[in-house]
Amino acid sequence: MSERPYVVFGYGSLIWKPPPHVIAQTPGYLKGYVRRFAQKSHDHRGTPENPGRVVTLIHKEDWDHFSGADPFPHDDVVWGIAYTIDPAYECEVRDYLDYREKDGYTLEEIDIHGLVDGREQVVVPKAYCYVGRPDNPSFLGSEPLDQLAERIWHSVGPSGPNKEYLYHLAVSVKRLAPESHDSHLFALETRCRELDQKARGSSSNSSSEL
Repeated sequence: MSERPYVVFGYGSLIWKPPPHVIAQTPGYLKGYVRRFAQKSHDHRGTPENPGRVVTLIHKEDWDHFSGADPFPHDDVVWGIAYTIDPAYECEVRDYLDYREKDGYTLEEIDIHGLVDGREQVVVPKAYCYVGRPDNPSFLGSEPLDQLAERIWHSVGPSGPNKEYLYHLAVSVKRLAPESHDSHLFALETRCRELDQKARGSSSNSSSEL
């Protein structure tokens, strides 16, 4: 067991599905990173034949290299939650998260920032975070937003529809803090909800013709 607390930062599904044995949680954000739906999901929100898309953290400089046409070039802050784990269950939670994040993620240590009395400071130093590095086999880089939205809207995996993952994440980030924002995430949410409306419209039109 480590001497310092085991703290893990959640920026994707961990925001609304926390790990077990949490004894404290601290909202905060990373600087110099972007959160992008740039990771294939073969095991949760898609299948090996038709992988879905889930978020990963990427260093801003790396993302700029992979995506010269990103429609949101000024995003460089990622909001999430830092979870402190009960020391008695550290090994169990590490194993749980290693399995849950097994599809192409690597563990890194990152400082978590926050606003204290209106001033920015590090609120959790060296939190553990699962990052999908660009050299992992499930990383696919940038896709056009409309194409990405279509993929998310259609994909389904053992954990459920891919679009539910997107909607849960968008709602959770909006609830974190008044200043929390993610242009890429919210634009994708808007696109997929427009696809929902189109599908409902097509369904009602078909029913009226019967």
